[in-house]
Amino acid sequence: MKKVVKFGGSSLADAGQFKKVGDIIRADENRVFVVPSAPGKRNSKDTKVTDMLIGTYEAAKAGKDVKENLKAIKARYDEIITGLELKDFSLDEDFKEIAAQIKEDLSLDYLASRGEYLNGKIMAKYLGYDFIDAKDVIFFNEEGMLNSYKTEKTMAKALEEHPRAVIPGFYGCGKDGKVKTFSRGGSDVTGSIVAGAAKVDVYENWTDVSGFLICDPRIVKNPVGMQTITYRELRELSYMGAGVLHEDAIFPVRSAGIPINIKNTNRPEDDGTWIVESTAQRNEYVITGIAGKKGFCTVLITKSLMNSEVGFCRKALQAFEDNGISIEHMPSGIDTMTVVVHEDEFINKEQAVVSAIHRNCSPDSIEIESDLALIAVVGRGMKSTRGTAGRIFSALSHAHVNVRMIDQGSSELNIIIGVQNEDFEAAVKAIYDIFVLTKL
Repeated sequence: MKKVVKFGGSSLADAGQFKKVGDIIRADENRVFVVPSAPGKRNSKDTKVTDMLIGTYEAAKAGKDVKENLKAIKARYDEIITGLELKDFSLDEDFKEIAAQIKEDLSLDYLASRGEYLNGKIMAKYLGYDFIDAKDVIFFNEEGMLNSYKTEKTMAKALEEHPRAVIPGFYGCGKDGKVKTFSRGGSDVTGSIVAGAAKVDVYENWTDVSGFLICDPRIVKNPVGMQTITYRELRELSYMGAGVLHEDAIFPVRSAGIPINIKNTNRPEDDGTWIVESTAQRNEYVITGIAGKKGFCTVLITKSLMNSEVGFCRKALQAFEDNGISIEHMPSGIDTMTVVVHEDEFINKEQAVVSAIHRNCSPDSIEIESDLALIAVVGRGMKSTRGTAGRIFSALSHAHVNVRMIDQGSSELNIIIGVQNEDFEAAVKAIYDIFVLTKL
């Protein structure tokens, strides 16, 4: 059995956390490939190294001297190196190279990636593993998307040559040959890419929580955890804001059937959450998770006999596409269609969109409503359980929450509910209570 292990920033924030990680890796000889993030916060008042690097970029872009910025960042790494007692090892040359790069070719992607790069070098030294620069094995195409074919082929060859290796997360090589990063949280994606290329048995993703919780602990105190979740459920929950795992981390392992195990660095004995393609195991609860976001608005388009007009929906949606606005959901009726969009994307373009819809479709009316929050109730058990939707709406009614929108996919895996922004937390609590606390 072979495993890829990815460790988040909180797991590598200081030397003490590094030692925990080292103990975890050495406790299982099957943990052969390691993907580290940049050092996270050591305490609530601290700053993540990646944020320090981004701040350095912004200062350099503004023409400011960044010597003190780099000095503060280097101090974070030197503290780790000293704490790990890594003699005859330093990052002095690396920081000279970073300083030179800032003067020669200032790049946000390059600077932001150095957090993982430098942490990877320390981790490789500490473990006695080989170091593989992600820039040499992960590639993006001209559109900035992952070049899966080239990446998998190159990565697989490199991993064959290095039986135990550290590969920094978060970045790769752009089409122009320069460093390019994933979106924030992209180290999860790197770990998944490594797992898929190496065809390992398990991808362990270590963080500061013992797996997925049914809902946000900032809303519900001490929510229960999930033992097993499918890729499809994870995709729905991640998209709607559940932040334990980057949503794009699913795809490289899903095609290979590799399970993901979310584990807690500070409680390694906990089972965590298993993310699998499919399972016969039944959850203790009907639902698997609740997640949501605030800040949406709806565009209600009304036209008599809309259903008999060929191409009406396409022409309406063209107005959003032409203005660069992505669409979240689109519940519809016989003579109505509702388009749900992010309010911050839409607000400055709303009249342009309305005018375009009138030109394209000649609707009877268009109504816009804002301050909408969307909540996704997700669970593979919902399909085989009668009355799930009724329980949700009963719980919301008892909590005096008005439902403004309902959208259920044909898979019956999730139900999307729209409520006022101000009712978001109350709605999540009400749904959690009826499915978890009372187990109805």
